[in-house]
Amino acid sequence: MRSRLQQRLEQQPTQGIDMSPLLDVVFILLIFFIVTTVFVRETGVEVDKPQALSATTLEQNVILIAVTANGDVVYDGSNIGVAGVRSTVAQVQQRGPRPVVIQADKQVEAERLLQVIDEAKLAGAQSVSIAALKS
Repeated sequence: MRSRLQQRLEQQPTQGIDMSPLLDVVFILLIFFIVTTVFVRETGVEVDKPQALSATTLEQNVILIAVTANGDVVYDGSNIGVAGVRSTVAQVQQRGPRPVVIQADKQVEAERLLQVIDEAKLAGAQSVSIAALKS
């Protein structure tokens, strides 16, 4: 003969923890962090920037163009050359006005830097700055 306790235990189905609310919370947190993450576009090349006492921090929403020591002009990881600056800046400016920041290496010739600045201004950029390290 079995006791009443054993009979009740056999009659009751085993209960487990419902994991679906926990999974919902995890997915909601994942979506929140993906949406609120700020994606910063980098130029894709490393340049040795000059130092300046008057260097200030600019906003995140800028067009970054790099000029390497050997004179290559790079935007978003691809070499666009001086001729591609105007079309690239004009295309990005269609989504709204943004300042242009040129990350020029210390060894870049002044003529090459001026060509890039001119092309950016001809594309309609209201503000063109040169990136520098604060000393």
